[in-house]
Amino acid sequence: MLETEAEVAALQELLDKSHGSSTDHLRSIIKDERVLSARDLVALLTGMKVINVATVTAHGEPRISALDGHFLHGTWTFGTDGSAAKARHIKARPAVSVAHVDNEELAVFSHGRAERLDESDPGWEEVIGHWTAHYGSSPLSWGDDIAMYRFYPHWMVGYTANRTELLRDRGITP
Repeated sequence: MLETEAEVAALQELLDKSHGSSTDHLRSIIKDERVLSARDLVALLTGMKVINVATVTAHGEPRISALDGHFLHGTWTFGTDGSAAKARHIKARPAVSVAHVDNEELAVFSHGRAERLDESDPGWEEVIGHWTAHYGSSPLSWGDDIAMYRFYPHWMVGYTANRTELLRDRGITP
């Protein structure tokens, strides 16, 4: 867990605002006892998680891709080859949706924008270092134009069918 107290508080504020502004239908599914808190998410979303990133083509057609995601400082980082269709989509239309679903035990749904990172980003070294430690090689060595992204959510909800059971089974003390 790399999140500061301020980042956890900001994530909690986003989660509360998002859940509170959701439709009645969504709130009927993600009832209060099924809501995951910011502290829950930062404890649960360690290591690599498969995320689904939805982009939009120039013709307004949706596209979805499964990617490696790493939840760092209260948001997702992910990467792809710079020549991939999703990289072109994000460059032209940075609004994306990101979801991580682990059966019915855990789900995180979010909407926001993706921003390509580069060496001038203040968190660049930490992101590349984290990914390198996880995979044993720098993601920058995986191709000629590796695009690394940080996701900036404006809406996010976390869901679990049974919070107490999920946290207990994953060794997390609430």
